[in-house]
Amino acid sequence: MPELPEVESLTHYLADHLVGRTVARVYPLAVNALKTYDPPPGALEGRGFDGVTRHGKFLDLRAGDLHLVIHLARAGWVRWTDALPEAPPRPGKGPLALRVRLTEPDGAGFDVTEAGTKKHLAVYVVRNPQDVPGIARLGPDPLSAAFTPEAFTRLLEGDRRQIKGLLRDQGTIAGIGNAYSDEILHTARMSPFKPAANLSEDEVGRLYAAIGSTLSDAIKRSDGLDLRNLKAEKKSGLRVHGRTGEACPVCGDTIREVSFSDSALQYCPTCQTGGKPLADRRMSRLLK
Repeated sequence: MPELPEVESLTHYLADHLVGRTVARVYPLAVNALKTYDPPPGALEGRGFDGVTRHGKFLDLRAGDLHLVIHLARAGWVRWTDALPEAPPRPGKGPLALRVRLTEPDGAGFDVTEAGTKKHLAVYVVRNPQDVPGIARLGPDPLSAAFTPEAFTRLLEGDRRQIKGLLRDQGTIAGIGNAYSDEILHTARMSPFKPAANLSEDEVGRLYAAIGSTLSDAIKRSDGLDLRNLKAEKKSGLRVHGRTGEACPVCGDTIREVSFSDSALQYCPTCQTGGKPLADRRMSRLLK
């Protein structure tokens, strides 16, 4: 799933390629992805893009008083093309969900695609980004100036949730998902199952620093890359997530996994849990 660093890099790339250019045609091809109908997607035609920003994992392309907002979900992506085919795309069962063609002379534009059979990609055309329910409920952005150590400490106070779940909750902190929460907790040398309210002052400080460094480093690695290479860069830069069975790059211990019904987390026992493996609850149920 594209998370904050990838979406941030997308905003930089699209800002360089879109701002100052005018929409010629909008082709909404996946009806299930389109979440708003007033204004219709066609209302973007003839308008110029004048800004690109991000709200958590939501991409926001501003065209005057309208916003094209995209949430890429787990398997969505944006593909830039310098010269789109002249023929209009046809709706079908393929990955193409939305095409935006820019005005001549070159006919450049971008496709929004979603791989796989489970479709969760979402596209909105709104006058105010806060009209998108997912944006309206977002917590603070961890890269914003308002996300101070004091503000982070207040977020944790009295919260009995496990810290892994808290980091992934978009209503608490915007933009962090499964992969980067694993990376942040590894950097902070912290168990994913530790209750947030039980963190010491030192642990809160380590976790806050890990959030900033992990996300900032990921953005630095991916910034300036072609969109086709962003996903590969994310995978190559991860130290524990998706690396079950490999050696921890910090201590050499074997990276382990805890599986859930729809996801899995990875961690290093030596770095994060005092050398003790965490119980894999799914495997425990299978063994009963």
